[in-house]
Amino acid sequence: MRDTFNRMVGRTRYVVCRLFIHLGGSDVAPILGVLNRAAREAIDADGDLQVLGEVLVDLSETLLRYDEYWMSAANEGDVFWSEGEAGDYVNELFTDSAERYGADIDWDSPSGFDQPLSVPVTRNVVVMITVAYIGEVPDLETDLANIGALKAAFRALINLHQNNKLKAIQVHFSPAQLGDELTSDQLLQYYPELIPL
Repeated sequence: MRDTFNRMVGRTRYVVCRLFIHLGGSDVAPILGVLNRAAREAIDADGDLQVLGEVLVDLSETLLRYDEYWMSAANEGDVFWSEGEAGDYVNELFTDSAERYGADIDWDSPSGFDQPLSVPVTRNVVVMITVAYIGEVPDLETDLANIGALKAAFRALINLHQNNKLKAIQVHFSPAQLGDELTSDQLLQYYPELIPL
């Protein structure tokens, strides 16, 4: 009812959503290189939404190529009619994502890419993507706990960038660095919302 009234009076609809995807298997470690490169580009962009959107498109396309490794997923979000309230929720999700196990990157420490090949290789990677956008995107505003819906959601993220509808973009991932490991027990402890695909 409130949604209908707000549309009738022409108020702007802001949606904030966070998508979790867990990739598993012996061949998922290379995606950490893609994620770290994306993180560096995002930091260098210094908040430029156009550049962040391009990084999000690259990441979405990469995740779509890795679909055979998708193990579990989850999503959450909310609709706001105030940009300030939407911004507060984005900040809340940012803090929560950053505090999850292995989602913090220490850019001052060695990257690990020049370490010997005996570095342990993780079999689990969790990517958390938070976006805020204007309008309505049914492919993101639904249960994403199945592969078809998840593929449609990544394509919707790409379209949001191409249509200049994105207001905020954040990406966190665990483990954040090569050589760190995310065990099955840590997955259950720190990412309890994940639903098997």
